[in-house]
Amino acid sequence: MSIRVLIVDDSPLMRALLQHRLEREPDVTVVGTAAHAAEARQLMKTLDPDVVTLDIEMPGMDGLSFLEKIMQLRPTPVILVSGATEAGASATARGLQLGAVGCIAKSKLSMAPGATDDDGLADIVREAAKMRIGTNQSPIPRPHPAPRKSPEVMNAVGQVASTRPDVIVIGASTGGVEALHTLLGDFPEDCPPTLIVQHINGCFAGAIAQSFDRAVRPRVMLAQSDMPLERGTVLLAPGNERHLQVAAGGALGLRCVLREGDLQSGHRPSVDRLFASLAATLGANHGTRALGVLLTGMGQDGAQGMMQLASIGAHTIAQNQESCVVFGMPRAAIELGAAREVLPLDRIGSAIFASAKAPAS
Repeated sequence: MSIRVLIVDDSPLMRALLQHRLEREPDVTVVGTAAHAAEARQLMKTLDPDVVTLDIEMPGMDGLSFLEKIMQLRPTPVILVSGATEAGASATARGLQLGAVGCIAKSKLSMAPGATDDDGLADIVREAAKMRIGTNQSPIPRPHPAPRKSPEVMNAVGQVASTRPDVIVIGASTGGVEALHTLLGDFPEDCPPTLIVQHINGCFAGAIAQSFDRAVRPRVMLAQSDMPLERGTVLLAPGNERHLQVAAGGALGLRCVLREGDLQSGHRPSVDRLFASLAATLGANHGTRALGVLLTGMGQDGAQGMMQLASIGAHTIAQNQESCVVFGMPRAAIELGAAREVLPLDRIGSAIFASAKAPAS
């Protein structure tokens, strides 16, 4: 069955370009185009599209305001088509937090008549059409097993010592910006050093890091090579040019590095590469220092790396199906036996930090 797409953009040229590009795909049909939110709202009612491409800057109601209305009244997979300017990137970051499932920079869209899909537009549309929107806000009710408690460690005077991890690594893809916004909201200001690979176009990564930094208690920034890992700091992979990895060094014994390399599991940066590098750096004797989390995303990136973390004794958590926009990455890890816990998004933060609470006196 053909994927039905509605294009919303105030530029006639951009509407024509997007329509031309998508209608070359045998499995995609552009059912309508709209120049502003009021027109788009009416077309959504009458055409019931599977996917909407949405310009952020439009006359009247802007794209972000319209996106909020869509998510509240008619949840639909929305792909943001945005300028890669600072303002456009910032708005895109906000849109992804509001529930947009993907984004593409206008500068990446080729105007040439015979342009190929190197920018991934058609693939993003296909991916979006498979998603379940609105499940993060309203998970399907289902009983869940109680979270597995981390093993208690007795200190020299017989008290239960904290088993808070020394380092946290997180992987996410489609729907991940919204999920990360929720998860990082549970992080304390002095959280263990945390590294994140989120599959995203590199031109938007800086704005996403800044938006997280304004919204959560820890400091959030883009990772830089040879940056030591520090408490209270969350490092986000800077984009699609280099892999984010962990190496020995720094005051806490760990630092991050950015490495050139081929795509791994179809991605650069790759979650698998991040997780595997931490497992290799810590080794079996220090695996319990680490905790790995896999959030919503298409594909299998992260499953093999999570298995390597689990094999050295690290605690591993996968997001459950009901709270995922796309269950691909967590499913792959669960089926491999790499996830020790499977939890809804809103319980992952408490599972990470519950064991860090001081014992009652």
